[in-house]
Amino acid sequence: MTPHPASVDFHFDVMCPFAYQTSLWIREVRAETGLEVNWCFFSLEEINREVGRRHPWEREWSYGWSLLRIAALLRRRDMAEVDAWYARSGSALHREGLKPHDPSVARELLAEIGIDPGVVDEAIADETTHDEVRADHERVVAAGGFGVPTLFFPDGQCLFGPVVIDPPTGAEAVRLWEAVTGMLEFPRFYELQRPKSKADGEAIAESLRPYLEGRDWQSINRGKRVSIPGDPRAAARP
Repeated sequence: MTPHPASVDFHFDVMCPFAYQTSLWIREVRAETGLEVNWCFFSLEEINREVGRRHPWEREWSYGWSLLRIAALLRRRDMAEVDAWYARSGSALHREGLKPHDPSVARELLAEIGIDPGVVDEAIADETTHDEVRADHERVVAAGGFGVPTLFFPDGQCLFGPVVIDPPTGAEAVRLWEAVTGMLEFPRFYELQRPKSKADGEAIAESLRPYLEGRDWQSINRGKRVSIPGDPRAAARP
């Protein structure tokens, strides 16, 4: 049996509710096992961009992309700051129905976790933060990825998921980690999916309620495969 990885690169978009749920799980795994989690980026806005529309890096402010630019600047300083920023902004959006993609709210959330709110303006003024987010995004695309959460492992393998609601904690979180990393022993095992009943759909919808009720952006590319299974509204653009 292959030893469980000691580290993982976790690609996320702050705007994705399922990536946020999975991030809660991976933090539990870290707490239980000492796993090293490296936070990396992916843009739903870019992967779902309609032909002819501007790329997110061509806009002065672009919801999820700009939040990742803030994260990129924080990552240069300390991975722990990215961790704190993603935890707080994700909770604000997906649990509290707040709008971290509003620059003023983003500044308030940074202040709450003890980081200078001026980081927002610094990140947006620094054109190289575009490059950093784009490099992480293209890593996923080059591997055939299409959304988040996407996990990269030290041996180069990557997996999409797991997609969960009510993420497990404690020993159960570790058991799921063992199941997920068990797939690394079978590099030609590509997909296993649980069909969703009507009750499953209702449970998923309830878990997304703060996110869906607080939406203030337009949907794009309906019908494309995105990171929210069964919901083509995952992408966001101003």
